[in-house]
Amino acid sequence: MRRARRQASGLWGTIGMTVLGAMIPGSGYLYAGRRWLGLLVLSLWAGVIGLVVWYFGRDLKQQLTDLAFNTSALKVIAVLLGLSLLTWAFVVLTSYRLVRPRERPRWHTVAGYTTVVLVLLVGAAPVVRAAQYALVQADLVETVLPDNVRSATTPRDVSVEDPWAGQDRVNVVLLGGDGGVGRTGVRTDTVILVSIDTETGKTVMFSLPRNMMYAQFPEDSPLHDLYPDGYQTGQGDPGFDMLNAIYSQVPILHPGVLGDSDNEGADAVKQAVSGSLGVPVDYYVLVNLEGFKTVVDALGGITVNINEPVAINGNTDAGIPPTGYLQPGPDQTLGGFDALWFARGRYGSDDYARMDRQRCAVDALIEAADPMTVLNKYVDLAAAGKEILSTDVPRDLASALVQLLLKVKDAQVRSVVFKPSDKFFSGDPDYVYVQDTVQKALYPAKKKAKRKAEKPEAVEDPVDACAYTADDLVEEPTDEPSDDTFTEDTSTEDLAATEP
Repeated sequence: MRRARRQASGLWGTIGMTVLGAMIPGSGYLYAGRRWLGLLVLSLWAGVIGLVVWYFGRDLKQQLTDLAFNTSALKVIAVLLGLSLLTWAFVVLTSYRLVRPRERPRWHTVAGYTTVVLVLLVGAAPVVRAAQYALVQADLVETVLPDNVRSATTPRDVSVEDPWAGQDRVNVVLLGGDGGVGRTGVRTDTVILVSIDTETGKTVMFSLPRNMMYAQFPEDSPLHDLYPDGYQTGQGDPGFDMLNAIYSQVPILHPGVLGDSDNEGADAVKQAVSGSLGVPVDYYVLVNLEGFKTVVDALGGITVNINEPVAINGNTDAGIPPTGYLQPGPDQTLGGFDALWFARGRYGSDDYARMDRQRCAVDALIEAADPMTVLNKYVDLAAAGKEILSTDVPRDLASALVQLLLKVKDAQVRSVVFKPSDKFFSGDPDYVYVQDTVQKALYPAKKKAKRKAEKPEAVEDPVDACAYTADDLVEEPTDEPSDDTFTEDTSTEDLAATEP
């Protein structure tokens, strides 16, 4: 004998049971007397929730990062979310129809269906957003991270189980590509090697000036055979002999010299950094600086301290004056356009001041990228990332790299900046000294008993480097051109500014 259908009492009872049926799928069926159907739906929903809790409860960070780079799983999740949403909507609607009174005023029916629609809209919003994020993330990973890397310079003996091939450090070179109108290809004006301890996450960053000459290549590299005395093209234009020109010039002058590669320019820069610093370079990450402003705008701007006027536009060599200046002041909020010029402006300044500003811009970008902002702006950020990022980090190792970067966040980060001194001149660097400095930074001598540790040659507090230190406003500079490329700085400042 079929059990009689139980009905809610009045409009408010109907709305209450409809909402409860939406929050706990199957409860509406149980209330209406559809016991087996209600138990089935409730069991399925509880099973799904239990599976999710079990999967992510084992190691939330690990599971999330693994999932974030598993494009197949992300697409399946998007489909399952869509099917679950349709099933849930059907359950909510039929639960309402079961629990509502048979006899009711017409306006109760209108109010009831209005409630159902509102409940469905509220419940569907996060599910639709989650499915959208899953598809956006899958597209981002497939666009930025290669599935089968073609490179002559990536490590060979790596695997998901042993992503760093037993190395104690993984070295990634960060490149800021300065492509644009009037330039030959992409010029990597920003070159920073990030060396990360694979156990502790302790990190040392080495910043190289864009105008560094005679870049060295490892002895086993074909480029070393071509440039045994350092990179010099002999084209007559010194601009083609700088570190920042290798990315564009080597593929033009020596196509295929390093073998099969997705990005010959990046491979050449990796080898130049490796030979010059005396350490292997495993991977590269290239950021198009023109796209940097898109990321900043997506985050709602960055906040920095400006200690001296920073030129907007202008060309020193061509004698073209800037169109404006970013004026000094503390806690300046910059949109994408101004943030880009804060990071790249060099008119009336020099490369080393710009390198400092770039580090401050990166710090500000990290500060602006709080979890809620990233979540709300994720679609825009992902779209920007597709346009400005490229790398040779294999897709199946991306999760391991992110896990390592999470260690870096809580570990010591030091920075070595190669600046003009009596020991370093970018026009003719002493690479023996450079490599010795790198080794001391990576493997500092341990403190001996009853002896003080050797004091670094120069110490710079990274917080102070980005703090507001101008007591008075600096007068806007004149438009007199200045040569910041080959003039040796005769100051007694030491080579490496080492930040604890």
